[in-house]
Amino acid sequence: MTAWRRSRFFVGDVTVVAVVVVLILTFALAGAGRGSDDPASAAVGTATVTVDPRATGTTVPAGFVGLSLEYPAVSAYAGNDPASLNPVFVQLVRNLAPGQAPVLRIGGNSADRTWWPVAGVSRPPGVTFDLNHQWLAVTRALAQRLAAHLILGVNLEQDSPQLAAAEARALIDGVGRPSVRALELGNEPDLYPAFPWYRSAGHAVFGRSRNYDESEYIHDFDGLSGALPPVPLAGPSLSGRQWTQGLGQFLAAEPHLGLVTLHRYPLQICLTPRTSARYPTVARLLSPATSTGLADSFAPYVSLAHAHGLSLRVDELNTVSCGADPAVSESFASALWALDTLFGLASVGVSGVNVHTFPGAGYELFRITQSGGRWQAAVAPEYYGLLMFARAAPAGSHLLRVSSAGVSGVSVWATRATNGTVRVVLANEGASARKVAVRVPGTFKTATLARLTAPSASATSGVTLGGQSFGAQTATGVLAGPSQRAPVSGNGGRYAVTLPAT
Repeated sequence: MTAWRRSRFFVGDVTVVAVVVVLILTFALAGAGRGSDDPASAAVGTATVTVDPRATGTTVPAGFVGLSLEYPAVSAYAGNDPASLNPVFVQLVRNLAPGQAPVLRIGGNSADRTWWPVAGVSRPPGVTFDLNHQWLAVTRALAQRLAAHLILGVNLEQDSPQLAAAEARALIDGVGRPSVRALELGNEPDLYPAFPWYRSAGHAVFGRSRNYDESEYIHDFDGLSGALPPVPLAGPSLSGRQWTQGLGQFLAAEPHLGLVTLHRYPLQICLTPRTSARYPTVARLLSPATSTGLADSFAPYVSLAHAHGLSLRVDELNTVSCGADPAVSESFASALWALDTLFGLASVGVSGVNVHTFPGAGYELFRITQSGGRWQAAVAPEYYGLLMFARAAPAGSHLLRVSSAGVSGVSVWATRATNGTVRVVLANEGASARKVAVRVPGTFKTATLARLTAPSASATSGVTLGGQSFGAQTATGVLAGPSQRAPVSGNGGRYAVTLPAT
């Protein structure tokens, strides 16, 4: 098998990550010479993976990994004092975009339940969160501290250009225009006819009729966009594939669009029978259909966006939607899923991903608490997968062509950084340990192995990355403990790695 990515593997200085098992190999490229092609160094029964450091594919853009937050989550995570932001949260964001300007998306379900109070106007019945000057000051301080670019949701479901314009002006003036990447109009409008905007006297009240469709949404988007300040707009922020089939019609109709945004959750609890392939289990989360299959489904939409001169960002992504299943979404399997999915999305040309999190979510990336002025965070396994990707695919790196033989059940990805460092990531998704020989033609100074590990795929604690962890609680947002990176000896350009069973 030959691919720009999947074989499931990673190379860098040579860092290997074993995530029950994900291995990251990092090779430091020292010259342009070629290593030996002698196959004798591959042990009998050993799968062979060949990485071509000169066959480059897509580039990983700066700010590729970001977070998506609900509006109330900003204060819950960053605090209420713009002069004293939660340093743990700030560091956890920085970890995912080291040396870069991170992209933060603020919206989700709360986008259509938020407003900026307007004198003489009653609060819309579906609104549950009021923006205020303190929230704006905290968000402005957070954006400035991180040098972040913000995608900010604006309430579309309330169906009021006047209120949307007031909200947009408040956001831009309060947060600061330089920090605003785009305004995203509404959240998952394809679900407006399916889920109520609010309830009254026990009855569901919908923001749109049951027959609401793409053409009506385009009409609503046009009506709102004409009332907003002149900043780039993001959309259509769809949840699924049905309306996405009409993406071309939307792109052709929206001259003010600056960013194409789509959402995706591979698994779903509500309205899903347990026998469905979409019902959450650890095995289904680890299925290729859930990770690389999900990523591949975006390829035609990326091409369509590019044809209109736009980039496509998956600005809301996580494991399980419409309900909580911590046994799946908080398991180590979520870290493996995140790692594979982010590589897959990068390989099809997605410009970035925002992983959704908020207090109380079944897939929350970290639980933040404050006591006596001291902030702490309990970091979930999935975050480790995001962190591994950020280290394995630094900004500006290229995905590399990977050829594999006898590597069924092992995921392999490879990147080459701007400084020539090659990284290979290996993840064993099988029930048996595997021996893999990694062949990287060229001359390399070093090869080191770092492991992403956990007691099992279903474990919800005990995760380590390179021997380090955040522990039960972190007061710094930085991995703690001695770093464990093992040197790997090459034999004729081959590096032997043993991958434990998942």
